[in-house]
Amino acid sequence: MASVPPIANLLAFEAVARRRSFALAAAELHLTASAISHQVARLESQLGMRLLERSAHGVRLSAAGEQYLSRVGGALAAITAATEDLRQGMSNSLYVHSAPSIASLWLMPRLRAFAEAHPDIALNLSAAHTHSDFALGQADIDIRYGVPQWPDLVVEPLFEERIVPLASPAFIREHRLRRPERLLEVPLIQSNVSVVQWPDWFAAFSDRRAPERFAVRFDRAQMSLDAATQGLGVALESATIAGRHLAEGKLKPVFGLDRAIRLKAHFAVYPARHARRPPVEAFLAWLHREAAKGSR
Repeated sequence: MASVPPIANLLAFEAVARRRSFALAAAELHLTASAISHQVARLESQLGMRLLERSAHGVRLSAAGEQYLSRVGGALAAITAATEDLRQGMSNSLYVHSAPSIASLWLMPRLRAFAEAHPDIALNLSAAHTHSDFALGQADIDIRYGVPQWPDLVVEPLFEERIVPLASPAFIREHRLRRPERLLEVPLIQSNVSVVQWPDWFAAFSDRRAPERFAVRFDRAQMSLDAATQGLGVALESATIAGRHLAEGKLKPVFGLDRAIRLKAHFAVYPARHARRPPVEAFLAWLHREAAKGSR
């Protein structure tokens, strides 16, 4: 472990990177700004590269600093949470990492039921597009979105999804959207991270090609859905993830659910050894029950 930098230097770097200020980081860690600066400098010296770019306008991360923070930040958060759990006597802690949209739109509305059924489990939930690094102990379970190419991990699909064009009822009426070709005459919303893109949908349900340019682009399904509810255009998203929007009448499938591309794109991922922990076993069982309810 001789190559691991001193924890004080890592904490100083993480605080400065998060707060974008040596002064604010110093106040948070109860040190002087000079001490924080020296700790970061020692870390940079040990790593042999610049992590922070300092200027009269403040502090920003270098490319190396961004990459380092994405991995070190999660590890430090895990250490902090584990320490706090130990202090409070919580042996049944559970760390779940998730893709952002399923976390906010599908998982959060259901978590109360899990908490009530398992009051002895202290649940910690984080969300980001980047996958959790199990080697660093960042999570017990990762709910991932995408094509399942994760060797040496257990990968369990959660549900089959139907990817369909979605728009507000008012937008559908105003633009008289009755045929797929009409979509070429209205603004389309692009979801950059979606497994299914507009060209895929047009290839399946129209003899016309999808447009090459889009009205707006987003990197989260929630923003695409919110944009559609506000009348910015038509979003191509999962009816499962958009369940609440559909139930509340804010969005409708433009051509019904028949013209949908079906696929499995959300997965519970974890190392096999994690399944031996009772909190992990309980959460996975609950997760699959909830997914089955949605499928029915």
